[in-house]
Amino acid sequence: MEGKRAKVGLGWDQHPFREERSLVLGGVQIPYEKGLFGHSDADVVVHALCDALLGGANLPDLGTLFPAEDERFRGISSLKLLEEVMKKVKEKGFVLGNVDIVIIAQSPKLSPFIERMKEVLSEKLGISKEEISIKAKSPEGLGAIGKGEGIKALAVVLLYEK
Repeated sequence: MEGKRAKVGLGWDQHPFREERSLVLGGVQIPYEKGLFGHSDADVVVHALCDALLGGANLPDLGTLFPAEDERFRGISSLKLLEEVMKKVKEKGFVLGNVDIVIIAQSPKLSPFIERMKEVLSEKLGISKEEISIKAKSPEGLGAIGKGEGIKALAVVLLYEK
């Protein structure tokens, strides 16, 4: 993409655990006794990714575009939100270069699901799996996330002008 203007976007999200919810991360259902609480499916990975994309394209954040007060988004798959975000990023004249994501969780163990997350996100983003990095890190018992109260995710994206 030589000669094209590049922009970086950073996003993060966190949600608390709740009983009787499904755990969805990176668009993948994770077997676990609790899920994350939120208005949508509370997929912190996709939410962080969406905010990174929106930030890089200088667009409003996820909560502004898809407010929790709007019942149309109750229980919605975050992958549908990601599709809408990608449309907006493309309309602004950007293409996605690569994605770097960190998931911070005390539990469950996420490494068995990372490859599937890359496959799902690759399809939704229109880039190869090789352009997506996902790492799961433990907070080693520190803070609310370390005490098992929820999960946090951070994402960085590189966008190029078309």
